[in-house]
Amino acid sequence: MTHPAVRSDTAVVVDVRAQLDAALDHYRAILHDCLDGLSEEEARRSLVPSRTTLLGLVKHVTYVETFYLQHRVTGQPLSELGVASTPDRSFVLTQEDTIASVRQAHTTACRHSRDAAADLAFGGTVHGRDEQSVVSVYLRLLHDLVHHCGHADILREQVLAAR
Repeated sequence: MTHPAVRSDTAVVVDVRAQLDAALDHYRAILHDCLDGLSEEEARRSLVPSRTTLLGLVKHVTYVETFYLQHRVTGQPLSELGVASTPDRSFVLTQEDTIASVRQAHTTACRHSRDAAADLAFGGTVHGRDEQSVVSVYLRLLHDLVHHCGHADILREQVLAAR
């Protein structure tokens, strides 16, 4: 007989997956919202020696979403997925990039990521680009989003302080 306080392995996996999905959505929202109330100039303002701007950061995490939960899972080339060919290039802004267009691309990439993740067995592996566990794909994506939330927080603080 199983003790009522002891959950099955399946219940634990479902709970962990739900918590990771919630964490991903939380950090996705923070990155999406880092552009709230900014002018186009403020969103593009370069405050560090790298290509990192707030708008470029949201464009980059769009690449990150596509890289991990589409390219990694299916092996489909990045060029066919409509994102930059390298992480560094994903920060590059064009004249056509606006807060609205970059946010829309980010929202779409996040929706595609959620759809792709929903079809994956959490304890399984993906074989798209190379063999990797689904859990490690989740953790790598979460790591990148958390890392970039820190960048966004600092850059936004600098932009707002300059007003």
